[in-house]
Amino acid sequence: QVQLVESGGGLVQAGGSLRLSCAASGRTFSSYAMGWFRQAPGKEREFVATISWGGGGTYYADSVKGRFTISRDNAKNTVYLQMNSLKPEDTAVYYCAADQVSVVRRVPSTWGQGAQVTVSS
Repeated sequence: QVQLVESGGGLVQAGGSLRLSCAASGRTFSSYAMGWFRQAPGKEREFVATISWGGGGTYYADSVKGRFTISRDNAKNTVYLQMNSLKPEDTAVYYCAADQVSVVRRVPSTWGQGAQVTVSS
């Protein structure tokens, strides 16, 4: 089973950009579907984006489509979330998730510790 560590969060002004990284330990990273979720204060955790094990398939929540891009580098055991045109409503703790089947069709088996993203207006 992989272990996940997020980095790259921070404070940014509305309209700005951030890139989150999620580094995975373990030799089977390339067999995992990966995803990003987020949880804003007082709200439930919500899906943001997912990418297939090979990187050929991606899927986004409507709220981030066209602004966020998920990608992965299996040689570096890392998945990324490039966030552009950030809005105050994107403020949340962002979690990386992994599962050998799907991070969308079922609750992912593995989660990172989370990275805070704060977008000021």
